Amino acid sequence: MTKIHLVCANCGAINRIPQERLSMSPQCGKCQKALFAGTVLQLGETSFDRYVKHDELPLLVDFWAPWCGPCQSMALAYQDAARELEPAMRLAKVNTEEHSQLAARFKIRSIPTLILFHQGKELRRQSGAMNREQIVHWAQGRG
Repeated sequence: MTKIHLVCANCGAINRIPQERLSMSPQCGKCQKALFAGTVLQLGETSFDRYVKHDELPLLVDFWAPWCGPCQSMALAYQDAARELEPAMRLAKVNTEEHSQLAARFKIRSIPTLILFHQGKELRRQSGAMNREQIVHWAQGRG
């Protein structure tokens, strides 16, 4: 039985969960909250690094800004994609206005930009707004 590490969005604890139980609504061993809620995580510098380094699921991150029209139009589609893609991967957002160091670190030149991370490495990126179907296909490597 393969166990993977998952970071709890509520308390930050790192949990070891059998991979076979990911679709069974696992709970955090520390705070007892659901590890998957079908929502998009809001990450800053500290929480971003915690997820990228310790969570063993792929992490899809939307780098966005509140003044960006295409970012705003994609927000609902991205939330819908999170419900569809969990528990195979996690979806998160980084506000580039509030966390400009992260935007600079990943050389974000246009927004929205999606970056897929896995096991601490950037796998690929895509700039520009997408609908739910495009996000899901791209995240799954089909688009």
